[in-house]
Amino acid sequence: MLNPRDLAARLAESPLQSIAGDLQKATEKAWKDRRHGLLNTWRGLLYSLPEIDASFANLDSDTVTIGCNEQLSKQQQQVIRDVLKALHPWRKGPFDVFGVRVDAEWRSNLKWSRLQGKITPLANRLVLDVGCGNGYYMFRALGEDARFVLGIDPSQLFLAQFHAILNYAPGLPIAFFPLCSDEFPAVKMRERGVEFDSVFSMGVLYHRRDPARHLLELGQALRKGGELILETLIMINDDEGFILYPQGPYAKMPNIDLIPSQRILSGWLGESGFGDIQVIDISRTTVDEQRSTEWMTFESLADFLDAGNPEKTIEGFPAPIRAIMTAKKL
Repeated sequence: MLNPRDLAARLAESPLQSIAGDLQKATEKAWKDRRHGLLNTWRGLLYSLPEIDASFANLDSDTVTIGCNEQLSKQQQQVIRDVLKALHPWRKGPFDVFGVRVDAEWRSNLKWSRLQGKITPLANRLVLDVGCGNGYYMFRALGEDARFVLGIDPSQLFLAQFHAILNYAPGLPIAFFPLCSDEFPAVKMRERGVEFDSVFSMGVLYHRRDPARHLLELGQALRKGGELILETLIMINDDEGFILYPQGPYAKMPNIDLIPSQRILSGWLGESGFGDIQVIDISRTTVDEQRSTEWMTFESLADFLDAGNPEKTIEGFPAPIRAIMTAKKL
């Protein structure tokens, strides 16, 4: 479990079967440099989960729900709770596994509701989620009847969280590979005839030193006419040509080099081979949407904002505002 060969095996008899070997090799190469020291511990936790066949999976509601608590004993439910708690911190959610509710840091259902009904319907589409976290949006895409959903994210903890959920719904047409977008063999996939209909990038762009390269990577994975769904931080400013260069932490995040205005971001998309660029939502992030919980006990948004003025970060920058944009590959 949680080894490149088993991850690739999930693609057997799927629309992505032809590129299973490429993804396995890419994962083996990536893990030579960054195999997490707790990976075996997380594997052991997954092996300790009780063996139960879930009676159902509900993927089209705010909470991704697998099974119901009537199916297991209190002791079994406590084991599941203990395992999921040991996989702390949970950044994305909510999930419900046999009555164990995982109240993650982000109420990711709010972000999903902002794009739901405003993107090309996902029914029967091949979907790629770049920077997928623990897979919350992947499960929601399946709830919209996607044909198959593939997620990539370098975090091995998120991989373990994903498989803790998938453990009880193993037949779902979904797979996760612990890769960065620049490790993803999109060009090889295209040579083998595999291209995606919809590509998600939710909360990734502002972490990339070269956002233009990230947009090109996303485009490489899309078929012509396919849709990009991009969610990222933007700056609202009278000068729509504005770009914020924090030159230090932004909202206590150390790995943000720049945050563009909406107009600048639209220009980047156009230069990267996208057209029909639409802004489908702009929202200020609130402490109701991102907060500390018992499933994510570290600092969260309330600690990142100026206590006297929540419209400013603790560093004095404008507080986080996020845009969701769609664009078609030309």
